[in-house]
Amino acid sequence: MAAPYDREDGLAPPPQQQQHAPDAYDPNYVPDSVKTFVVHLYRHIRDKNVYEIHQMYEGGFQRLSDRLFRDAPWPSAEAVAPYCDGDHVFLLLYRELWYRHAHARLSPLTAAHRAESWTNYCDLFGVVLHGVVNMQLPNQWLWDMVDEFVYQFQSFCQYRAKLKNKTEDELNQLKQFDKAWNVYGVLNYLQALVEKSMITQILEREKEGLEQFTATDGYDYEGGSNVLKVLGYYSMIGLLRIHCLLGDYHTGLKCLAPIDLNQQGVYTIVIGSHISTIYHYGFANLMMRRYVEATREFNKILLYILKYKQYHQKSPQYDQILKKNEQMYALLAICLSLCPQNKLIDENVSTQLKEKYNDKMTKMQRYDDEAYAAYDELFSYACPKFITPSPPVLDQPLTNYNQDAYRLQLKLFLYEVKQQQLLSGIRSYLRLYSTIAIGKLAQYMEVDEATLRSILMTYKHKMHAVDSDGKIVSSADFDFYIVEDIIHIVESKPTKSHGDYFLRQILKFEEMIGELEKVQLD
Repeated sequence: MAAPYDREDGLAPPPQQQQHAPDAYDPNYVPDSVKTFVVHLYRHIRDKNVYEIHQMYEGGFQRLSDRLFRDAPWPSAEAVAPYCDGDHVFLLLYRELWYRHAHARLSPLTAAHRAESWTNYCDLFGVVLHGVVNMQLPNQWLWDMVDEFVYQFQSFCQYRAKLKNKTEDELNQLKQFDKAWNVYGVLNYLQALVEKSMITQILEREKEGLEQFTATDGYDYEGGSNVLKVLGYYSMIGLLRIHCLLGDYHTGLKCLAPIDLNQQGVYTIVIGSHISTIYHYGFANLMMRRYVEATREFNKILLYILKYKQYHQKSPQYDQILKKNEQMYALLAICLSLCPQNKLIDENVSTQLKEKYNDKMTKMQRYDDEAYAAYDELFSYACPKFITPSPPVLDQPLTNYNQDAYRLQLKLFLYEVKQQQLLSGIRSYLRLYSTIAIGKLAQYMEVDEATLRSILMTYKHKMHAVDSDGKIVSSADFDFYIVEDIIHIVESKPTKSHGDYFLRQILKFEEMIGELEKVQLD
């Protein structure tokens, strides 16, 4: 006798009962498998069955999309409404999935579709902020909600900035939906979620042992809802990402400040959230010349991905994980070229980095045209897709300005690189000596003493940065001071990390034991 539902296929009924979708897309046609999916998802959400919701969201929805809606939209929310008692909040969640699927699978998307998605997010977040939401949703879904919200804003800004080949109808739609995805609206919703959830206060109370949030992965085991709190938490990461896209790195890092990256947190539970957080945090620090902090965090996340990426091979985010992994290696290469910090790099990460970028890093030490080309190439590959948030002026000659923000950030970055042009040379000389006369070093560098003093001051300035607490910290791997025209070099001795050595050996032994256990003895 056939089982009543095939759980592997998104809770679909048996094949003999399955209807076949018509060739032309009909928004009112609902296949039996979708009816079953909606009925069960609605029931599990009402029952707060987080495990089953996660299985259906992460597995069933993807499988049905691949099987029935590979290049077509899902049925409309109005068509599935009878299978969820017309529940308003559930239909907002369904539409969120509908538009996300449309952004991922359908091309080209019109301004009208993008504006409708914006309206749905406004309604959904409005219910969370001002209504009573008695649900528990998986962290993965809540993270994807914030991540997709920011992505669609970024995508709309890029779409709106490509004016040159737009048709009259497309331009009229842009005029009609000129309020959609307004930068202030996007920032206000995320900030409102942070404030209404009181997540900053919750994290402070958790540090004092007065509240549990991280320990329960953000879930409420006393019959309440996790939606507002976790959305507020992930909104801090969303704000960091948006401010990076706008080039406001200081504000972005300030938004993330309540999350302690030195501790395990809710951001580490979902790998997409973990990688996005560290990628944008590291990039913001790089652009603010906090090279040590950027290097430290890139090293940690790259080591994590190296160890655990095989467990995510079946994840829909696997390709994105690999892409961000490659981008962060490029950013790490930039950090180490501008400010060598080899003592912060794990042996395995260092090996991978050399395999990928050893030649380019050698070029970047020279500071000639090839070096600038290498910096340009790595930055262009690894940077976020910067946006210009202001709407276009449509009554002027139409041009594309989607690359303007990127060109500005690239120009500022290369200007910073150019300012450090002589620092690589002075670093290599100073590392050879414990003391050297200013006149002698000026001779070696073929500059006069006044110019050398200026270069030394530049080095001091460029190798210091202001940290998140407002303190001036050094990012140099050695320091120097001058007494009576003699430069005294003080090299910091790296502290041996015995713990890391033992951890590496333990991991190797565990791998060997795992291999031995697979061996079949006769």
